[in-house]
Amino acid sequence: MASSASRPPSSLSARRDLPATADVVIVGGGVMGASIAFHLAEAGVRDIVVVERGQLAGGSSGKPIGGVRAQFSDPLNIELGHRSLRAFRDFPRRPGADIGLDTVGYLFLLTDPAQAADFEAAVRTQNTLGVPSRMIGPSEARALCPYLSTDGLVAAAHSPADGHARPALVVRGYARAAARAGAVFATRTTVTGMDVTGDRVTAVHTERGPVSCSTVVCAAGAWSAAIGAMAGVELPVRPLRRQLAFTAPLVPAAPRIPFTIDFASSAYFHNSDDGLLLGLADPGQAEGFDTTWTPDWLELFREVARQRAPALAEMETSGGWAGLYEITPDHNALIGRSAAPVNFLYATGFSGHGFLQAPAVGEIVRDLYLERRPCVDVGPLGAERFHAGSASRPEAHVV
Repeated sequence: MASSASRPPSSLSARRDLPATADVVIVGGGVMGASIAFHLAEAGVRDIVVVERGQLAGGSSGKPIGGVRAQFSDPLNIELGHRSLRAFRDFPRRPGADIGLDTVGYLFLLTDPAQAADFEAAVRTQNTLGVPSRMIGPSEARALCPYLSTDGLVAAAHSPADGHARPALVVRGYARAAARAGAVFATRTTVTGMDVTGDRVTAVHTERGPVSCSTVVCAAGAWSAAIGAMAGVELPVRPLRRQLAFTAPLVPAAPRIPFTIDFASSAYFHNSDDGLLLGLADPGQAEGFDTTWTPDWLELFREVARQRAPALAEMETSGGWAGLYEITPDHNALIGRSAAPVNFLYATGFSGHGFLQAPAVGEIVRDLYLERRPCVDVGPLGAERFHAGSASRPEAHVV
């Protein structure tokens, strides 16, 4: 029998009674929903219900690559990443959990002078915001990552403050802390509709009954378009499959390397347990909710690796998985409050950056709910930017 210390708090229990009322209903029990619940509970909001159709971290949050970084090309995304990095480093104290953070750095490999020029500009912006990134040459890149071949490399961008963590541990840490403060996590509970009266959502309907509420937060990831539609809010989020693989255990063990990305191809790899994690964004991948792992995509990775990191092309793999990116038309997040209903908030569409930005976004949604000024201006990330005639557009990020 598990000790009382190892049992989950009762408010994380899957089938406990669903509260009939709540101040805040958060739709989505991934890293974004858990972060928002924690930050709201920490601020004193008590009647919080997180509704999750499966298990916590059972969707995209259970299957990201775990990268955490502040290397972006636009100030807004840099700030979100940089602030979140500080929170990840502080996680053992607040909320109080080990998340397997490994600060190995991020290394972007650049094979084109135009790429290098773009990254040089991005590094200058990053440096002004406190990110310790810098441009380095091919030989220094190889010293950081011995697997590399420098043939064709023009330059690289490196930040030692970046790295990777375990997403499921982050979700669990946030959720346990929020549950201790009174938040209820209703797992295996599907949202089926919403009541909208006037300019407000008044209830969220689930397969286990309705929850009357004062505020709804959509943090449903790839499923957000459907959740938004229930409230009459257009959230242009589309699902896109991404796949990765794990090598068989390596003997001798792999050297400790940065999270390494070949920018032109999107191929990436980093340490994972007793081997390496390998991935690549298939440019031919069709949109949809299919999360079947199809290992034939590995040949795309191996084709890149034969030139950029030849030893990786021959490594035996021992399985992998597929998850969903939540894509928006401009590959920037949707964060804000809808014009109508006025009590519908959203944090979704992170296009692969949700895990690494979750701590900062949890703070921002807390402040939007409390009607306080957030740490950064997320006005450019409002969903209304896609409406005809809107002048609100985030700066496109190169990285």
